[in-house]
Amino acid sequence: MPSFDIVSETDMQEMTNAVNQVDKEITTRYDFKGSNASIELGEDSITVVGDDINKLNVVTEILRAKLVRRKLEPSCLEYGDPEDASGSTKRQVITIKQGVSTDLAKKIVKLIKQEKMKVQASIQGDQVRVTGKKRDDLQAVMELTRGMDTDRPLSFTNFRD
Repeated sequence: MPSFDIVSETDMQEMTNAVNQVDKEITTRYDFKGSNASIELGEDSITVVGDDINKLNVVTEILRAKLVRRKLEPSCLEYGDPEDASGSTKRQVITIKQGVSTDLAKKIVKLIKQEKMKVQASIQGDQVRVTGKKRDDLQAVMELTRGMDTDRPLSFTNFRD
């Protein structure tokens, strides 16, 4: 039976490249001369440090622009509240969303059942597996989930006939 998986993955290599480009731009821009502004990529988060809120916002805007240029969805980032760091600097932790949350997975399965499509959707960890008898039914489910309003970008993997 044909099947595919609905997942939410972020290409971490492209994310690393985008963060490196932002760091390079921060070091070369005139308005950041003598500033403590920096950006650092962790395992599943990005830490942005700036002298004040304005510099913090400029760095996050540069990050968004670099993500779009590298064909990454800016909606894969969840921005935390700016907090005070050492000295008079501000810090903001940006979480990179990976995987389909259980709430979103339940929402996807519920939507598929409401449409009364001839497919079965099951939640498997941080992904949703959809199986059906016909390939056309699976493609209709893909179109349906693309039209959903989600908090993270969804992609389709592991398509099997």
